[in-house]
Amino acid sequence: MSRAATRAIAALTAAQVPHEVLRYHHVPDQRSFGSEAVEQLAAAGPSGVRPEQIFKTLIVRLTGAAPPALAVAVLPVPATLSLKAAATALGASRATMADPAAAQRVTGYVLGGISPFGQRKALPTVVDASAVTFERVLCSAGRRGWDVAVAPADLIRLTDAVVADLKAR
Repeated sequence: MSRAATRAIAALTAAQVPHEVLRYHHVPDQRSFGSEAVEQLAAAGPSGVRPEQIFKTLIVRLTGAAPPALAVAVLPVPATLSLKAAATALGASRATMADPAAAQRVTGYVLGGISPFGQRKALPTVVDASAVTFERVLCSAGRRGWDVAVAPADLIRLTDAVVADLKAR
């Protein structure tokens, strides 16, 4: 594999997935990472991106059907995750948000830079059904201030994801 800026970009390149890296200015003390991406990528609008096309990658802890395990939920930044919907989609009885330190350890990424691609350990993944309504979606490229635009089908295929409605009502 050729040297890439992040493991996420390396994974996309190795899989020969067409992608575009979009960078924006990350403010170091900013903790609302998704909102920052929406504000800068959608508001600036150089690429015609809508807020609901920018997806966040959340790590959840599943309990129930299998031993407790971590999993990935990918959904639009403006939406709130339905933990019940994520659990159901991934075959568990319950889901809670994962401990931030555990999320960083298992993915190999820092909070605000967790990408669904190139994670240290492949985790069960669910992608919100709204993704397939777009020609492309953006998600973290593995570094704060970097997003990557990909076709939803590539996001789903590369992460071996199931697709479900993940938005809380």
